[in-house]
Amino acid sequence: MNIRQVRNKIRSVSNVRKITKAMQMVSAIKMKKAQTAAIEGQPYRSDLERIIKRVVVNLDPAFSPLLSRNPAAKGRELVIFISSNKGLCGSFNFNLFRYAIKNINFDKTDFITVGKKGASLVGKMESRIIADFSTNNAIDSVSAIFQTALIAFLDGKYQQVKLIYNRFINTLRHEPTETVLLPVNLAPTEEEKKEQQTNNEYIIEPAPETIIDSLLRSLVEEKIRGAIIDSEASEHSARMIAMKNATDNAGDVIYNLTLLRNKIRQEKITYELLDMITAKESVES
Repeated sequence: MNIRQVRNKIRSVSNVRKITKAMQMVSAIKMKKAQTAAIEGQPYRSDLERIIKRVVVNLDPAFSPLLSRNPAAKGRELVIFISSNKGLCGSFNFNLFRYAIKNINFDKTDFITVGKKGASLVGKMESRIIADFSTNNAIDSVSAIFQTALIAFLDGKYQQVKLIYNRFINTLRHEPTETVLLPVNLAPTEEEKKEQQTNNEYIIEPAPETIIDSLLRSLVEEKIRGAIIDSEASEHSARMIAMKNATDNAGDVIYNLTLLRNKIRQEKITYELLDMITAKESVES
């Protein structure tokens, strides 16, 4: 490799480093916004679920079709699969796909996909996609996603509706998560049972039987919205970290190439000096 080739490589790697640095800064801004939305929405969703559990603790499941499986349902399941539209986000999609392949029976599962990468995986696994919301803004499509899944469940096409996505933990951590949306499972935990025993029951007007179905619909829709927000926060965090690593690696490559360029230049100067000395000695002799 001559010095001109090394200079061209340094120039090309420097251009790539500028691009990854810009992508890192853009992802950092988007990450901050998405993380704020994810963190601020968690208390609302958890409190909403806790309150609904206290309301329906003594209710008959017959008051809402969302609380039990449809007897006419077939043996298939429906999965709302949330991934990303773009790559360059590290292990974000890889870990999610590995989890899905390990835990989903693709022969007995249909999909609602949110994200082109997930839709591509489902297509390769030869499963059926009943709806794809990858081209639209995912947050704006929450109601449509919910209605599509709800109608299919109430029509008895599926025994369960599940949600698979990357749950946001912090900037450095996200994990694939599976949640059963329908039928709604509101069995209280041990801690919630103790809380229900120590606190007084809610006084509700109209009766809980009247409002339970609309409350459950709101809860399921909010879970889908929360999953999309969590997935976006995880995606931007993963992409920011991936671009930072790429920028750092490009800097290391530039440093090593610079050392190589200096070494080649020094060797060239040394050879030229040797040639001059040899010629001088030849003339003198």
